[in-house]
Amino acid sequence: MAANAFKIIRDEHRALASVLRSLVLLLDQYRRDATPPDFALLRAMLFYVDEFPERLHHTKESELLFPMVRSRTRECDEALDRLDREHERGERAIRDLEHALLAYEMMGEERRGAFEQAVRSYVDFYLDHMHVEESQVLPVAERVLTEADRRTLDDAFARNRDPLADPTPDGAYRPVFLRILMNTPAPLGLGAAAA
Repeated sequence: MAANAFKIIRDEHRALASVLRSLVLLLDQYRRDATPPDFALLRAMLFYVDEFPERLHHTKESELLFPMVRSRTRECDEALDRLDREHERGERAIRDLEHALLAYEMMGEERRGAFEQAVRSYVDFYLDHMHVEESQVLPVAERVLTEADRRTLDDAFARNRDPLADPTPDGAYRPVFLRILMNTPAPLGLGAAAA
């Protein structure tokens, strides 16, 4: 069965939303339990956000999907302009978040609050970003794109699939997927439940 770019986009959004929400829940759990965070797990989660959504997923949207939609209709130009601006700022935003995590790890408790606030702001921003794509752009794309457009998108989105959105991840990113899954405490992941 051929890949469907729109399904892949939605699946990748769900995987990313799951990681982002889990990140917030983990931070809440660490604070509630007064336990130090698992910095290696937090780094793995941020690496995933940087590696897939920022470098691969966004690129295919900004360089392929959005121009195709623009070539067929002007009805969602405002949303596309906004999303393109947010994609341009995305790499800087994840770097700032990774720096805030490093500062927390190196400097200790005095940097905890800043990191937690940065995570919450980033998660709120990203969830809203994906909502705009799914509610304003994808329905238009599904309606206006030609079969040739769809085949091109399907081929592009079928390559470099997000391992967290694929039920059977393999390849070089499998260890990242497994690290996140196996080290995130239950019920968020498959790791040991927090005491």
